[in-house]
Amino acid sequence: MKDDWVAVGRLSRTWGNRGELTGEIYSSRPGREEKLKEVKLVAGDRQRLVEVERIWRHDGRPVFKFVGIDSITAAEEWRGADILVPGVERALPDAGEFSHEELIGCRVMAAETGETVGEVRAVEDYGGPPLLKLEAADGREILIPFARAICQEIDVAAKVIRVELPEGLLDTQ
Repeated sequence: MKDDWVAVGRLSRTWGNRGELTGEIYSSRPGREEKLKEVKLVAGDRQRLVEVERIWRHDGRPVFKFVGIDSITAAEEWRGADILVPGVERALPDAGEFSHEELIGCRVMAAETGETVGEVRAVEDYGGPPLLKLEAADGREILIPFARAICQEIDVAAKVIRVELPEGLLDTQ
């Protein structure tokens, strides 16, 4: 990202009437969001540097309260915004692990045929193995478990993931 800021999460919707927003953090490390102090919100061509006032969890998802965003109307402007931190504050994954940021944008290809399955648009985490949310060429959304048995080669530098899909996985989606 510009100015060496990296996306660490995304805001999704407003919460309550005090300017809070629910969101997601692109990290498998519990409590990563608690370390956020000052972040940049980016929504399209709009940006705002904000201080994190408070973060709490509801149904397993973080709820953010930022200094100066104090109403539903003010929070609505930042719905869908990316949450960025300076690159030096980025939590690096352990060896053999990958950050969501590294996986997003990767082209997923069938290992056997080389055919493109889709492009990773998001990584969903529901407590089991994370799911790669792909956008196929025909616009369909495809969910693929991010598991070693399926994702056999991961080259984030080349933005390519080679997969061996279980039979019928693409037929059911």
